Amino acid sequence: MKIPFLDLGAAYRELKPNIDDAIRRVLDSGWYILGPEVEAFEEEWAAFCGAGHAVGLANGLDALTLALRALGIGADDEVIVPSNTYIATWLAVSAVGARPVPVEPDPTTHNIDPDLIEAAMTAKTRAILPVHLYGQPADLDPILSIARKHKLAVIEDAAQAHCAEYKGKRVGAHGDVVCWSFYPGKNLGALGDGGAITTNRADIADRIRLLRNYGSREKYVNEIQGTNSRLDPIQAAVLRVKLNYLEDWTDRRRTIAGMYQEGLADTGLILPHVPNWAAPAWHLYVVRTQDRDVLQTELATSGVGTLIHYPIPPHMQKAYEGLSIDADTLPLASTLATEVISLPIGPQMSQQSAGHVVGTLRNLR
Repeated sequence: MKIPFLDLGAAYRELKPNIDDAIRRVLDSGWYILGPEVEAFEEEWAAFCGAGHAVGLANGLDALTLALRALGIGADDEVIVPSNTYIATWLAVSAVGARPVPVEPDPTTHNIDPDLIEAAMTAKTRAILPVHLYGQPADLDPILSIARKHKLAVIEDAAQAHCAEYKGKRVGAHGDVVCWSFYPGKNLGALGDGGAITTNRADIADRIRLLRNYGSREKYVNEIQGTNSRLDPIQAAVLRVKLNYLEDWTDRRRTIAGMYQEGLADTGLILPHVPNWAAPAWHLYVVRTQDRDVLQTELATSGVGTLIHYPIPPHMQKAYEGLSIDADTLPLASTLATEVISLPIGPQMSQQSAGHVVGTLRNLR
C-alpha cells in the first residue's frame, strides 16, 4: 500500500460538483476583485471563528505583516516569536522593520513556553506573536495576561489551527488579531494562495481593509500607503464550499490522530502531548525520535510518505544569520529540528491507511 503524506486533489474530488459550481458562479458574475463573494466568505469565516470581523487577504504571510502594520509596529520595535516555527512568522516581523526575539517552546507541546516570555522582553517589546503549531493551540491565557500587564499586542499565527479550540472556544478572537493561511495544504485550503485575519477590534479590521487595497476605500483616493493583498473571489468561493465541511473534516483528522495516539503508544516514539484544555485541529501529527532520518527512509521504503516540519529552525537559516543567534542559546528548537517527523494525516485519508501506517511503524520499532 502506497500512502502519500497528503493528496491535495482528494479534497477537490470529494467536493468537485460544488466547487465547480462555485467557480462557475464567480466566472459568470464578472466580478473578479473583492466584491460579494469575498464579503460573503468574510462574514461566514468571522462567524465560524466567533469573531466580530474577518478580512480576506492574498496569503498568510500578508495577514501577519498587515496585522503588525495595523498595530503600528515597525522599525526599532521588538516582537516575541517562537523559536520553533515556520520562518513566515519571523519574516512578517522583519518585513515591518522590527526585530524577532525568539522564545523556546514548551518541550511537551512544541508551542511557545509562556513561562519564558517575560525574560525575553525589553523596553522595545511591542507585541507577542504565538503560533498554534501543528494545529494545537498555544496556551493563550498566560500569554494574554503578560500582554495586558505590559500593554503589549497579541497577534496569533493560526495558519495551522482552523477549527482548533482553546478551553472550549474556537481559535479566532482571543488576541488582538488572528492571522490565517488558506494555502492548499491547510485544513481549510484554497486552490491557490489565500489568507485572512479575524478580530473583535473594528479599528484593526478597518485598517487592514485599507492596507490590503492600496490604502484606498474609494477608487483613486488613497488615505494611507497600502499594498495589494486581496483575497481572490474564486478562492473565496472555493473556501465557502469547503467551510461547510470543515467541522466534519476536523473530526476525521481527530479520528486518525486518535488511532495514532493509541496504536503508537508503546513504540518508543515521543507522541504529541495534548493538554486537557486543548482540542487540536491536527493539521499535522508530529512525533519525535532520535533516529528520525533512518525512520523516514524506512517508512519511504515501506510506501509511507512523511515530511519534516521543520528541518531548519529560523535562527539557523542563512536569512537570519545577521541576528547572530548562537544555536546553543535555543537548544530545544535546534534539537526538535533533528528529531521531528510528520506522519500522514488528512480528512480524505482512510482509517485503513492510518492502520497501515500504525502497523508499519510497529514493525519497524
